[in-house]
This record gives sequence, structure tokens and C-alpha cells, in this order.
Amino acid sequence: MKQFAFNRRAVTAHSILIVEDEPLIAMMLEDFLDSLGHKVAGTAETVAEALARAEEGGFDVAIVDVHLKGGQTVWPVADCLTDKGIPFILATGGHIEPPPERHASAPVLSKPYTIDAIEPALKQALNGRA
Repeated sequence: MKQFAFNRRAVTAHSILIVEDEPLIAMMLEDFLDSLGHKVAGTAETVAEALARAEEGGFDVAIVDVHLKGGQTVWPVADCLTDKGIPFILATGGHIEPPPERHASAPVLSKPYTIDAIEPALKQALNGRA
């Protein structure tokens, strides 16, 4: 993996899947990740798209919006990622019910996203490997 200097420190570049149903928010997150030296492996707007991307693999970590349009539950995506050993971050714009016990230790990234909050969440998701 490539090393990039950001804020006077080296950052390991990771490939990241974004699961977000709001295109403007997804684009902003892509810009933040690019600025931090990471690569966006792709985006998914629905649970079905996210499950297909998870099955394909090819990314190091995912950022998964907890609330998708139409009341879609993201827990099948979280289950699939966990089963495949792919770490993920739960993204939320407001109060959420506690996640299922299986995903209670997943880091949470609050909206509105700030560039300063992304790297610590990635580091937590990757257990210090970021």
C-alpha cells in the first residue's frame, strides 16, 4: 500500500467501499477520502448493490450508512462484511437504535462528516493498521 503525507504524518492508503444513498454526501465523502490519500473502490446506494460489492471484494474497509432510502436495513450488509472479515464503519446522521450485538463494536462516523473524523474512524475499523 502507498504511503502519503497528510498533516505531517504518513497515512497508509486504503481502498474503501462507500454505502450511501445520498449522491452529494457520497461525493463529499469521496473527496475527503481522496484528500486523505485513500482510493474509493466504489459506491453502493442500496442494500442489494452493497451486498453484490461485498461479495466481489477488492476493498479494505467499507463506510456503511445506517439509514438507506426506503427504510432498507443495512444489517445484512454488515453481516456479509463481518463474515468476509472486511472491517466497516457505521455512518449515521442522527440517533440510531443500537446495532445488533454482532456489530456493537463497529466504529461510528457521525454526519455531517468532517475530514478530521474520517482517519480516526478508519484506524479504529482497521484495528490500528491505518
